[in-house]
Formats: sequence, C-alpha cells, structure tokens
Amino acid sequence: MSRDTCVQTWPCSYYLELEKRWVPGRLSLTPLSLKFTTDKTRETLVSFPLSSINEVKKEASHFIFSSITVLERDRGKHWFSALQPSRNAVFSIVEHFWRELLLSESGAAAEASSSSMTKGKELTCLMACTQKRLEDTAKVLHHQGEQLDSISRGLDKMESDLDVADRLLTELESPSWWPFSSKLWKTPSETKPKWDTSMADSKALGKEGIVIQVPAVISQRTESHVKPGRLTVLVSGLEIYNSDSLLMHRFEREDVDDIKVHTPYEISIRQRFIGKPDITYHLISAKMPEVIPILEVQFSEKIELLEVAMMLRSTRTSSLAEKSYSVWQAASGLMDQATHCESSSGSQEGRPLQLQTSEPVISEEDTQELGQILRKLKGLALDTETELERQDEALDGITAAVDRTTLTIDKHTRRMKKLT
Repeated sequence: MSRDTCVQTWPCSYYLELEKRWVPGRLSLTPLSLKFTTDKTRETLVSFPLSSINEVKKEASHFIFSSITVLERDRGKHWFSALQPSRNAVFSIVEHFWRELLLSESGAAAEASSSSMTKGKELTCLMACTQKRLEDTAKVLHHQGEQLDSISRGLDKMESDLDVADRLLTELESPSWWPFSSKLWKTPSETKPKWDTSMADSKALGKEGIVIQVPAVISQRTESHVKPGRLTVLVSGLEIYNSDSLLMHRFEREDVDDIKVHTPYEISIRQRFIGKPDITYHLISAKMPEVIPILEVQFSEKIELLEVAMMLRSTRTSSLAEKSYSVWQAASGLMDQATHCESSSGSQEGRPLQLQTSEPVISEEDTQELGQILRKLKGLALDTETELERQDEALDGITAAVDRTTLTIDKHTRRMKKLT
C-alpha cells in the first residue's frame, strides 16, 4: 500500500510568518506526512514528515482564533486556523497518526533504512504477513466450528424435546384405563441432567477471544465530534471503547448490517433499525490496514469497498505481486548460479580457486527464518484442512437432523389437530 495515500483533507488557513497574513487552503494528511496547499495557486506552501514533528498543540492566535500549532524540529512553528469541520476533530486525527508513527516499529529509522532492505528481508516480511493472515483466518474458522457445534447441540435438544412430545401425545391418545401411562411422565426429568451438562459445555466453549485490537479516532453522528478510543475485533463481533477503556457499543456479528471501507485508514460500521435511528460509528486508525483483511473474512457479505479503497487495493495487490515475482526471480537466479558453479567445478579442479566477492541475494539467516515460517504455514494449513473437513461433516449432520426434525414436527402437528 502506498504511503502517500491521503487519509484526510480539511479546509483551513495557514499563517505566513514573513508576510504576516493568513492564506486559505487545504491541509492534507498522509500516513507519513502533513502538507498545506493554497486554494488559488494550488501551491504547496509547507510539507514535512510526521517523524520531524516535536509537538502538536491547540492554541489561540491573537487570543481569539482557535488554532493548531505544529512544532517542527529545527524549522520552527506552523499555525493552522479556521479548521473545518472543527479544530478538535482535526487535532485528534493528526495527533493519532503522529503518535502511532512514533510508537510503531517502522518509525523514521525503519523508513530511512527501507531502501536498503535485502531481497531476503522482503520475502521474509511477505511470508510473515501471510502467516498472520492465516492465523487470523484460523481463529475465525475455529469460532465458526464452535457455532456449528452449538447448532448441533440445539438440534439434539430439539429432537429430545420432540421425543418427549411424542410420548405425551401418545398418552393423550391412549384410553384412560391404559395401565402404563404413568411411566411416560418420568422421561423428561431423566433427560434433563444430560441437557444441563451440554449447556455447561456450550458455555465453556463459547468463550470468545480477541482477534485484533487497534487505537482509533471515533465519531458517531457528525465528523466534528470525535474522540480517541479503540476498536476491538472479536471472533463473535466488534467492540468500540473510549479513551477510558469504557465500552461505548458492542456489535454482535449478526447485528452488523454493513461495513463501508472509505479508505485503507477509514471505515464506518452500521446497524439498522426499524422505527428508530440507525447506529453508525465512523473510525479512522493508522492500524486500519491490519484490520480490514480480518473484517473481509468475518463479514465477507456485509463489507463494501468504496471506489478509493478498491483502487488502492488493486495497486497494493499488483505491487505485492511484482515484489514477490522479483524476489522469486532473484532466488531462482541464485539457485541457477549455484547449480552452474557445481556443474563447472569438475572442470576447474586443476586451476587455482577464485574467491567470490559478490554478496548473496538471500542470506543464510533469512533462509533459516523462511524455513521456520514455512513449517508454521504448513502446520496451519493442515490444521485448517482438518477443521474444514470436520465442519463439512458437521454440516451434513445438521442438514439430516433438520430434515428429521421437520418431518417429526409435521407429524406431531397432524396428531395435535386430531386431538382438538
């Protein structure tokens, strides 16, 4: 994903210190930089990386106008005023991305050294991302298996209840002088402890886990009222907390009606209601690119990528493909070179050996790390295959149980109509 992606743009004014005047324009934020462009000439007056910022504050210019000041290292202070939709909204988002950049492992030092990253490191990072995505998918698949098991237990209880109903209907249909009718009433109490045990097991299996948790800037109704908080993705739903770790809202998986991805860093979650306003939360986060692939797995039928997000996603996919292809080409070239050296070693036995001064494309350390990641991926893939096969069998059993239950209910309905 391009690091030049525009996260947000706000109308505002910038103060020119040399000319002692305010210039109207737009303030643009990317994951790594902040820049101001004038409205008239479209000229970029200031542009600086977030890593060079020492402080972001809310101040008042001339003690009247509310402003945001950005203190840049070795370059002085920048003043931004007349911010729309509000000063607090702009401040919260800029401060969030600035802090997350400073706290992230890929900060300014990592960004500066990214150009010198070896092919082995690129391939290792790519495989590590693949492993993380597969682990997240395995968690969701495991939760889906627990839901299927819960459905199977519910159908078993339903069949047990239908057996009891069959005995009760049989007693109602039998004559009053029938001597064995009193034994039919003991069956429910005998079957009840078994169901209580299964209910306890289902509660034990229903414990949910956290898939991912990221800080975010949250707004509910209007963009001018935002507050910092965090988004927690669970295997059973979504939770939104404020900065004091108090739960603002919980979305169960079945409660979420749609998730719109506006940009790789901005999403909105909505729950519809009839007769009252919908519940919609708007979230912006620097870590949102890590959350969106998980949401695509959990809410595949409810998530919607808007035009900007679709374009950026296609760009990211093509760049990843080019990277993996170039790494694969380098690895193939290295293997061909090694094979060529082995084949020509026999003809060079009588000649003095020449030292190889070229650096290997993939180091031995990277090779060992790739081997470990590949072994983990293989284990995850085998476990996923086993779980999918088990769930296929469970779905077949559920289908058969539903058919049996439907036939039994129809039969009992006809018997009850005869009694009435």
